[in-house]
Amino acid sequence: MNRAPNFNRLARVYRWLELVTFGPMLARCRFTFLGDLRTCRNALVLGDGDGRFTARLLAENPGVLVDAVDASDAMLNALVRNAGPHADRIRIHQADIREWKPANRHYDLIATHFFLDCLSTNEISDLAQRLRAYLTDQAQWVISEFAVPEGRFAQLLARPLISALYVAFNLLTGLTQSSLPNYREALTEAGFKLVRQRSACDGLLRSETWSPAAQDPP
Repeated sequence: MNRAPNFNRLARVYRWLELVTFGPMLARCRFTFLGDLRTCRNALVLGDGDGRFTARLLAENPGVLVDAVDASDAMLNALVRNAGPHADRIRIHQADIREWKPANRHYDLIATHFFLDCLSTNEISDLAQRLRAYLTDQAQWVISEFAVPEGRFAQLLARPLISALYVAFNLLTGLTQSSLPNYREALTEAGFKLVRQRSACDGLLRSETWSPAAQDPP
């Protein structure tokens, strides 16, 4: 297993780097399905960076408790600060998600926003299979991710842009992943089904909701 990337040096400038490169588009992707999460009570938020999604989730859902997992202590500290008065409903876990094991077996929400692209397809498959045992039957997994759309746009902009992002994060954080994983294939093989999807920037950005597929009776 490769060492987890170190995002500590980006914690204070993460929001500004995002605004300079993509404006408000990544934030819009994170919040696409936020209105559908107001009844969730136990959320597992993985790699939320400086915690803007977590802060909005806590503010709009006064009954939710959040387990936030990140390998970067600086990012977790930023997440707690951004949560402000709602920080008492967060439990933070500094850990490599590829090795971390939850204590709660009743999560009804997983959130991964621009996080799965740090993992390989096999790592996502292993993660999804492991986490499925900790979810309720009605759980939702909300995802925001980059994608390479079909057609001319992909050839002219999307592929070079995504490659450049991987090079930059490799230099800044030590990220070893160098191309987008096939997370849809990984989640499907792990027993999840795609429920809703929306795209932005001509398909470069995706917002999706997945749920645990019903298991066949023994």
